[in-house]
Amino acid sequence: MELPSIRLWVVFYLIAFVMLLWAVFLSSQGTMLWVSLMFVIVVIGINSMVVIREIRRFTARARMQQDLTRDLHGDKKQG
Repeated sequence: MELPSIRLWVVFYLIAFVMLLWAVFLSSQGTMLWVSLMFVIVVIGINSMVVIREIRRFTARARMQQDLTRDLHGDKKQG
């Protein structure tokens, strides 16, 4: 992973952690249970979407690298 990407992940997960802590605080107080449940659902949904997007990006990059190396090896055999 590139360095800017790691920084983005750290900020993203810090924000997610703060939202989950806030949801735990709200649910422990006994008020606004629906808000804390909504926070948890939003955090889980956004995290899963981001992870799926990163997996797709990684597989696309790996496929592109395989195609490029296949082209290089094919040129050497023919030449």
